[in-house]
Amino acid sequence: MTSTKRRAKRPKPLSHSRPPTVKAKQAALSSKATRNLIRSHHQLMKARAQAVKVGDEELVKKIDAQIEAKGGLESYQLASKLGQSSERGGDSSKVLIEWLNPQLSQLKETSFKLRVLEVGALSAKNACSRNQQLDVTRIDLNSQESGILKQDFMQRPLPRDETDRFHILSLSLVLNYVPDAVGRGEMLKRCVTFLTKMLPAGFPGSFTPCLFLVLPAPCIYNSRYLTEARLQDILSSMGFTLARNKQTAKLIFQLWELSNDYRPKPFKKQMLNPGKTRNNFAIVVHDDQTTKSKV
Repeated sequence: MTSTKRRAKRPKPLSHSRPPTVKAKQAALSSKATRNLIRSHHQLMKARAQAVKVGDEELVKKIDAQIEAKGGLESYQLASKLGQSSERGGDSSKVLIEWLNPQLSQLKETSFKLRVLEVGALSAKNACSRNQQLDVTRIDLNSQESGILKQDFMQRPLPRDETDRFHILSLSLVLNYVPDAVGRGEMLKRCVTFLTKMLPAGFPGSFTPCLFLVLPAPCIYNSRYLTEARLQDILSSMGFTLARNKQTAKLIFQLWELSNDYRPKPFKKQMLNPGKTRNNFAIVVHDDQTTKSKV
């Protein structure tokens, strides 16, 4: 009896899932309009990813037209930026700074800085960027202002040495934008590669490298395929330990410290929390020895 083993498809870069952008009107949006635009864009992007997966080019074009009619990626980013503005209390990096304050206070009288990689950065003037104890590198698929490098995190060159790595990696409302479950797993694995435990000589105190993760609350609390326990299992297998956790009506904020060895194991898309009104957000992790060898 013979059998053939299908090879897992390599996740395509995030830029592949993004439609062409158009110039968005810089009109003021109400909080409700902002939420509706973001929600609509996410729904269209999920539909587009599914159409790409099955090779339905006509449907992809139709969805692209719908996205363009709503202002494209730039309109979505404008809404996201408004939603995270200080006027609406939405700068998620405030939470990160609050959690890191004890360690950052030790650096105030020194020249030492912790290196931060902010993925999906919308502003070069958020709380993280304004902190004098942090050296922030900002990247985004579609940079909207100076100080933010236009780059796909999944295509960023792998670190050559410790100087190319970071002490803190921020994924604030980024993982939920990745259109497929496998891509989300690959993104989390890649985070480990970009974190360093090495501190310069004379560094005051100690610091554990960490991942700042922000997700819409429904991704965990109203999903059929992801729960707090499953997310814990996934990140624990990658060496992370949950250090801080905060939940609001709309978001969850988590700080994961890279305190253990990288021991990835596969996680399939598995029904964990059945329900007709629940969503299909999931994280799938493939057993990838190639990724493991890079860490």
